[in-house]
Amino acid sequence: MTSSNTSRQNNLVGIMTMCAGVAALCINDALAKSLMDHYSPFQIIFLRNMIALPFAFLLALKMGGYHGLRSTRVGVHFMRGVIWIAATVMFFTSIHHLGLAEATALAFVAPLFITALSAIFIARVGWRRWLAVIVGFMGVLVIVRPGAATFELISLLPIATALAYAFLMLSARFVDTRESMWTLLLYLSLTSAILTCIPALFVWTPIRAEDIWRFVAIAAFGSVGITMITQAFRFAEAPTVAPFDYTALIWATALGWLFWGETPDMLTFVGAAIITASGLFVIFRESKVASES
Repeated sequence: MTSSNTSRQNNLVGIMTMCAGVAALCINDALAKSLMDHYSPFQIIFLRNMIALPFAFLLALKMGGYHGLRSTRVGVHFMRGVIWIAATVMFFTSIHHLGLAEATALAFVAPLFITALSAIFIARVGWRRWLAVIVGFMGVLVIVRPGAATFELISLLPIATALAYAFLMLSARFVDTRESMWTLLLYLSLTSAILTCIPALFVWTPIRAEDIWRFVAIAAFGSVGITMITQAFRFAEAPTVAPFDYTALIWATALGWLFWGETPDMLTFVGAAIITASGLFVIFRESKVASES
């Protein structure tokens, strides 16, 4: 098999893996939305991570041996755990009150936040990417519609989630580069379980028998989704697979309509299209700048 054929095959596998991971995370979000009527976000996050933790432990052990269980930057992992919990609590709260597709579309501004924060803390960002960031946030305004009668403060939570997610992605720079993604997944699950155990106790609700499978499923889909998305970036280059993160809007729209009868209005789709186009431009522009460097 030629190198070009191998590259095309790796790209195809990466794209398929990315799409499957995104679908798994959307199912995770739908399960969380179904649980929010009876449980606090802290309880959901705590149980999800406690169920997923043994699997994350075994995966890190199998893939990296005992070295995969150790970290020299435990403090950084705890900081990332705090950011991850904040992002998850805000997003779960938002999908409890908003449509799944609307919240997902607003959360798509995460790449734009990453670009803006990179310009402030890491490296210079060109005017084209800054323009894409500005256009992307205009898409946010189209969806949120501040000043309109339909405006809800709760719609700011997915945007705050995106900001927290951007900080989470940038904080990976402080993790020891010798640590594998399996170690990162293990410590993210561990710190999230530890940090949510006390808040969960204060808002604990007895678990109904009919909800047990949902907690197991949310742990499974959440872990599988994160792992598959991470793997996708190992199979293919980021500019190839990253745009397929936006397939989440398709899944979120379908799941929202199927289970809650949610139908986003036209302005939500218009705003989502603007945000998506801006995010895709940023991805391809950063790829071009990197290749030129």
